[in-house]
Amino acid sequence: MPFTALGLLPPLAHAAGAQGYAEPTPVQAEAIPAVLAGRDLRASAQTGSGKTAAYALPLLQKLLAGHNASARDLPALVLVPTRELAAQVGDTLREFARALPRPLRIAVAFGGVSINPQLMALRGGADVMVATPGRLLDLIDHNALRLGALSTLVLDEADRLLDLGFADELQRILGLLPARRQTLLFSATFPSAIEALAATVLRDPLRIDVPSEPATAPDIAQRAIEVDTPRRTQLLARLVRDEGWARVLVFVATKHAAEIVADKLRKAGLEAEPFHGVLSQGKRSQVLADFKASRVQVVVATDLAARGIDVVQLPAVVNYDLPRSSVDHVHRIGRTGRAGERGVAVSFITENDEAHFRLIEKRQGAQVPREQVAGFEPAPRQALNPQAEAGTGGIKGKRPSKKDKLRAAAAAAAAKTGD
Repeated sequence: MPFTALGLLPPLAHAAGAQGYAEPTPVQAEAIPAVLAGRDLRASAQTGSGKTAAYALPLLQKLLAGHNASARDLPALVLVPTRELAAQVGDTLREFARALPRPLRIAVAFGGVSINPQLMALRGGADVMVATPGRLLDLIDHNALRLGALSTLVLDEADRLLDLGFADELQRILGLLPARRQTLLFSATFPSAIEALAATVLRDPLRIDVPSEPATAPDIAQRAIEVDTPRRTQLLARLVRDEGWARVLVFVATKHAAEIVADKLRKAGLEAEPFHGVLSQGKRSQVLADFKASRVQVVVATDLAARGIDVVQLPAVVNYDLPRSSVDHVHRIGRTGRAGERGVAVSFITENDEAHFRLIEKRQGAQVPREQVAGFEPAPRQALNPQAEAGTGGIKGKRPSKKDKLRAAAAAAAAKTGD
């Protein structure tokens, strides 16, 4: 089915093709006609499904036909949880907008940088703004824009908006919006808090649920490598070299770990950089630019990078530390295998990780065979209860209880007295 069959203008349909969409993805096929018709949406689709284009393309077409009553009255707003996602969505909108017969003003705003350039950029008004909630409120407080005439609101990664503590800011923003508007809510998951938000902000929404089916799922080969905790960095360096990965995104649990692992990789001769929330926005932008240009081979990141970063042809993702949840696992490994490319996702499994990874496997409905790399085999695990395994009368698989230990000590004392 061509994009024009969904109601898109030929220039936008051509722009979609130029961005690698030979035909609409399932979420695009359902969302684009509904957005053009003015429907509210409650949409869920897996990572890499093309959901940004699903709302960006029809939004631009609607903006092309409209006009601003005042320079400070914002017609369309896209709220996102992170700086990186804001920059990515802004870039996507600008790429598509180049095909339009008249220019549209696209503004991007997020915290961590000076507000002054963003205020200057809004002097002539904007047709659409992509923003994080806190910085948007800053701009409103500076009287740089108004939301009273907003016609379209997009909540992208709505579950992450609440996870990152934006609930109060979001409620304040919603209170500034007109009652009559179009609202598009996109979320990877729909826990109770998101369901409650959807019930509050949506009017008779079209529900779109695109499951991860073999025909549409990203082509990601998963590997689970058993390794002892202290040897993970050495194994990582070996894999980067032996597998020939031009670029690899490595996930760790903490900012400190990102710094330490990146430093050790540099000492091993690899071009590596940490990526986490403590870094300045300028440094984070530079790391991503160097990574996309292949000037940096390895980026060691916290879960800040799990959503909102789109690196073309990223061959591999490594879970140096396992994610906290199966949802985070999906978003981490979804950084590879995008836009029809094949990718690999490697998880390091230490002795303490086995039970947690089995839970992730259960939630994702797929088992990943365990493997070992020659020279990095984990040390044999010690028996938890040698006495029980030796047949001394204990229950197999359980440690002796306090009473068992007292009885054993009394028996040993009695035997010694008898001798």
